[in-house]
Amino acid sequence: MNGQFFRVFAVFLHVQRGSSTPISRQIAEQIAALCAAGSLKAGDRLPSVRQLAQELAVNQNTILRVYERLVADGLLDMRHGEGTFVAGNATRRRMEKQRRQFIDELGLVVRRGTMLGLPLDDLRQLFEEAIETASDAALVAAASTATGD
Repeated sequence: MNGQFFRVFAVFLHVQRGSSTPISRQIAEQIAALCAAGSLKAGDRLPSVRQLAQELAVNQNTILRVYERLVADGLLDMRHGEGTFVAGNATRRRMEKQRRQFIDELGLVVRRGTMLGLPLDDLRQLFEEAIETASDAALVAAASTATGD
């Protein structure tokens, strides 16, 4: 697998350093979401621990913990000497669990926003902006891949 895929893969991952959510959890949840959405399919090879740590500017041990957690969850397979791959047995039930968890977390975000006094219209606008930003990042990554940048 070439380095271009790994750079594009890393574009889809975003680490918020000031977040109360640990970096390892942020990365694990994003990889799980990419699997749930079908962006990562069974058998797809992920970047090495070293490559992903370098691309995201995080400690290699952080990425190793993420991969190990996702192996324990049945989403990834780590093959000695070959790399880390999306598991072939990542069942629909696991993906549905991730979706339910996302919906629950989204509800928590909405409740937190209302507790902070944000009107629902402002929350809707913030969500729309976040969706647009994520869509723009995906388009940039796709364009970059198409042009070979």
